[in-house]
Parts: sequence; structure tokens; C-alpha cells
Amino acid sequence: MLETNVKLITESIAQACGESKRPPESVNLIAVTKSVTADKAAGLLRYGINKFAENRVDSLLEKQSYFQTESIEWHLIGTLQRRKVKDVINKIDYFHALDNFKLAAEIQKRATKPVNCFVQVNVSKEESKHGLLLEDTIDFVKSLSEFDNINIVGLMTMAPYQADVGFIQDCFDTLAEKQKEIANLKIKNAPCTELSMGMSQDFAQAIQAGATYVRIGSAFFKDKESEG
Repeated sequence: MLETNVKLITESIAQACGESKRPPESVNLIAVTKSVTADKAAGLLRYGINKFAENRVDSLLEKQSYFQTESIEWHLIGTLQRRKVKDVINKIDYFHALDNFKLAAEIQKRATKPVNCFVQVNVSKEESKHGLLLEDTIDFVKSLSEFDNINIVGLMTMAPYQADVGFIQDCFDTLAEKQKEIANLKIKNAPCTELSMGMSQDFAQAIQAGATYVRIGSAFFKDKESEG
């Protein structure tokens, strides 16, 4: 099952890249392992997938303990409470949910080296989602320009789960435009060259819009009987 799913996902990424005239290597495949055990996640390593993402600090630390002898790139993709920054910020490679100044200040205080951060943007303006409004994003990035322990590598968003295909594409295209706008500002700690967007149900659309990191969980671990 896992081997088949990995093959389908990598082929779909390659196809989306081909349609967008991009090399497949321009897309980083992140395996969201939050819903599976460490033992099950370990199967991904056999297929060369070694970028793992968790949305809770405790779960990430548990999996890191399990995989301490493996070379894994760790991504924290969920909301991070300020009181937990000290527990995890120096143990991850990327943080995908920076969306407020107080959290940024705590990261600046606790980090021992620059942390690769994506600024989370709520492009769809859903009340259930975290993230900055699109129109506030540039001012927020500028407000962090003196934080030398924060490296804003790009922007992140989540499209609505059940929405019109055209609206989802608009969300991704809009974020891509904002990413380019920020990159062109040449802010010293904000190269902003990356886009973290696209999940199991919409990663092909995200790639067409320019995604460089896609976050895929359920598509790895589902079986045909559970697809409905």
C-alpha cells in the first residue's frame, strides 16, 4: 500500500511540474506524519522520503526520539504556543506557522541560530484558520527585520478543504503573487523565495501556482478500501 501510494504521489508531482514547465526537484515533498505511529512513518524512509512534519510539539519530540539515528528534516506545521517555543525551536528545520509578533519575539529570544520560518497567511479568510490577512503580510514581515534569529523563507497557506476548484486556485495564485512581492522588497532576513501550500487533495493545483513545499499526509497512508 505505502509503496503504491508513494509512487502515485511522486508521479502526480512530476506530472504537475511537467504541466507547469518546472523540474520535479523544485518541489519538496513533506510527509505529514501526525496521524500515524513512528513505526508506520518509518516506512517512508525506504522510499527516500525524509522530510517529516508534525503539528504538535509533543508528537514531534516523540518521533524525534524514535528516529534519533536517522537523518530527517523536521517541519513543525501547527500553531505554536509561546510557552512551548523553548522546547522545540532549536530542534526543527522549518516552522510553517509564524503569524504574530509576540510569537516571533519569543522565537528570537529562544533560538540559538536563525530559524527557517514560513509566515502563515489566511488567504481564504476562513474564521476556522489561523494566519495573517493578506493585506497585513508585508507590514508583518517588515516588523521582523531586526530579528536575526528569524529567517523568513516564504509564505504558507491552506486552501479551503471543500471549495470550488477555481477558488482554491485563486488562493494559491494570490499567495504566489504576495510571495514575489515580498521577495522583491529585499528585506534582509526575508528572502521569501518559497511557498508552502498544497495538501493531499490539492497539491497539483498548488504546484501549478508555484508551490515549492507540499504537505501530504493522508494520501500516503490511505488504502483503496478507505477511499470511499
